[in-house]
Amino acid sequence: MSRRVLVVDDEKGIREALQQVLEYETIDVQTCPSGGEALRLYGEFRPHLVFLDVKMQGMDGLETLRKLRELDAHAQVVMISGHGTIQTAVEATQLGAYDFLEKPLDTDRILLTLRNALQHVDLESENVRLKAEVHAQYEIVGSSKAIKQVIERIEKVAPTQARVLITGENGTGKELVARAIHALSPRGGGPFVEVNCAAIPSELIESELFGHMKGSFTGAFADRAGKFELADRGTLFLDEVGDMSLSAQAKVLRALEEGVISRVGSGKTLAVDVRVIAATNKDLKAEIAAGRFRDDLLYRLNVVPIEVPPLRARRGDIPQLVQFFVEQLTRRGGLPPKQFAKEAVQRLAAHDWPGNIRELRNAVERLLILAFGPVVKAEEVDRLAGMATAEGGRGTGTADLAAAPWVRAATFEEFKQAAERSFLLAKLKQNDWNVSETARTLEMPRSNLYKKIERYGLTREV
Repeated sequence: MSRRVLVVDDEKGIREALQQVLEYETIDVQTCPSGGEALRLYGEFRPHLVFLDVKMQGMDGLETLRKLRELDAHAQVVMISGHGTIQTAVEATQLGAYDFLEKPLDTDRILLTLRNALQHVDLESENVRLKAEVHAQYEIVGSSKAIKQVIERIEKVAPTQARVLITGENGTGKELVARAIHALSPRGGGPFVEVNCAAIPSELIESELFGHMKGSFTGAFADRAGKFELADRGTLFLDEVGDMSLSAQAKVLRALEEGVISRVGSGKTLAVDVRVIAATNKDLKAEIAAGRFRDDLLYRLNVVPIEVPPLRARRGDIPQLVQFFVEQLTRRGGLPPKQFAKEAVQRLAAHDWPGNIRELRNAVERLLILAFGPVVKAEEVDRLAGMATAEGGRGTGTADLAAAPWVRAATFEEFKQAAERSFLLAKLKQNDWNVSETARTLEMPRSNLYKKIERYGLTREV
């Protein structure tokens, strides 16, 4: 693949000298004398690397660098200057410059910087690709602000050893977030061991976590390693940690503080190297107030919190999720390939999904199996996925009121969101989806209305 480099310098001699050196390395080179022209050329040329002079007439190099990074957050830029100062170099680095070269330019230094920078470009591109693959593998899909914040938090915390507490409703994908963190971490080649604390009887949870010795209790017929040992050099995922007994919590706290455990029935301690990620759908602060959870354990677990939003808070992601599940289920599950009509996707996006991602995936799978023909229609969504709603205008009276989305709200905040969504949808329909007119009648800035339309996934039915 031909590498592309853009040289930006107001000295013609510097541009020509750099171009000659780079072209000798079979680099595709373009040059320009100003920051403004560099910004225009960047979008057309899409260079892998930019050599950018600091001191230029008009827009200087630092301002050009700032604008380039706004244009492309992954832009790789090497600054060059005949008046280099520590302050300038620091500022350039803070703005995202890869390196800083001083004039007069040395050919060997140029080539070394070029090779290092292009290797960095390759590495960053590979990291972006791997991250995208991991997010897709673990169904972390969407472009809403809510899910982007989750993805950003995953990518920041994954390379560290920090413990993570993931919160969210059932079905939002807390385990998938934990698996993505593990896959992107230095421990990704080690074991990922899951413990569902809610599914294990309280009298067995300590044995499950820490293991036991033969004869330590009735039914302990042999020595057995616990989940902490099995997760050594990897990640231990404590799902529904809010359901753990207080005695087990005390032992988990010790393991986190000291890095050692003891099997049930053994006086010996075992050192373990485990990263713990925990998840819960409970309010742990309320559990602490009720005396059911240890505050010191919460502080140990909650080093980096990640809240996974419910699907109704990111309705705009539902069309992407539907397409993702269709491709996944037809490719891996052997189901017949089908398309979803626009109206069918709109029906799915209008639903509240109390079971969140898990429920949506099941509905898509059901529709792929049971819907007739190559295209899933809106009426099939209503019939097979059980999602007839008052918003769609089907049915009247008390049954519609009972089906109103705010009736199913679990909290006052959810009620307000559901009511606001229905209200805005009704007003948009009244104005034939004229956003400007709707914003005027609501006395709301048009930009705010557009944001709410995106947030709630509101779409016009054809």
